[in-house]
Amino acid sequence: MGSENETRISEFLLLGISEESRWQPLIFGLFLSMYLVTVLGNLLIILATISDSHLHTPMYFFLSNLSFVDICFTSTTIPKMLVNIQAQSKAITYEGCIVQIYFFILFGVLDNFLLTVMAYDRFVAICHPLHYTVIMNRRLCVSLVLASWTTSALNSLLQSLMVLRLSFCTDLEIPHFFCELNQVVLLACSDTFPNDMVMYFAAGLLFCGPLAGILYSYSKIVSSIRAISSAQGKYKAFSTCASHLSVVSLFYCTCLGVYFSSSATHNSHSSATASVMYSVVTPMLNPFIYSLRNKDIMGALRRLFVGKL
Repeated sequence: MGSENETRISEFLLLGISEESRWQPLIFGLFLSMYLVTVLGNLLIILATISDSHLHTPMYFFLSNLSFVDICFTSTTIPKMLVNIQAQSKAITYEGCIVQIYFFILFGVLDNFLLTVMAYDRFVAICHPLHYTVIMNRRLCVSLVLASWTTSALNSLLQSLMVLRLSFCTDLEIPHFFCELNQVVLLACSDTFPNDMVMYFAAGLLFCGPLAGILYSYSKIVSSIRAISSAQGKYKAFSTCASHLSVVSLFYCTCLGVYFSSSATHNSHSSATASVMYSVVTPMLNPFIYSLRNKDIMGALRRLFVGKL
């Protein structure tokens, strides 16, 4: 059975967003543009936070980590998609597919954890401002990021190993533009019950858990803001977490939208199109959300580029 499995699984076929050849140049141009904007925008955030000593704070430390993860997240899927379109090929090797699953889950879960850590940072800043520097010390910040990386890596390793135990037959077409875990499991002709259980358990623990933490943090933040007497004080407190709240809303709403749309339509191509929102559009928009109304980031970028002239 093992040798038969190895000969059959040399590669999968990624069907992409659309199989119509007339749309491929448009899709290539659109995704290349979004990818370049994502990489450039997030790189600027990282450069700004590193180069400006005023931004060496917990909030911007977490933001620079989020920007790095967003670059890696999109780089896991988009370059392979662009290469396939350019080469007029749909193939991805079995090993390449497993690697893509691993890194996609790794950076997707990391995004989730970092948004939760940033919510905790805003909770401490607004609800316990006098103890903020004591609580959010450098050791805690590094520990939170390392814990996020470790948990994400272990989860993605488990999910990838669970895929390796599966046997596949003749239908190796994935109706997606990357090796999405659920779509790969659906192609298996062996028992997928253990895989389903691990996927559902991980989704409940690593998606719903952080979401609950974010909701709790913001419930406390809202209570603290309501207790502030002056309107100016309320506005100042809210403005410090408005960008993060926007990113959280965008990330979770698009993820839930993909889940519910795929459950309602049972159309894999519709699911692939919808997943572009959280896997490509959200990482692209994050730098704009964090920088456009953020005087610290804009000031750091100005000083960075004016200083180079």
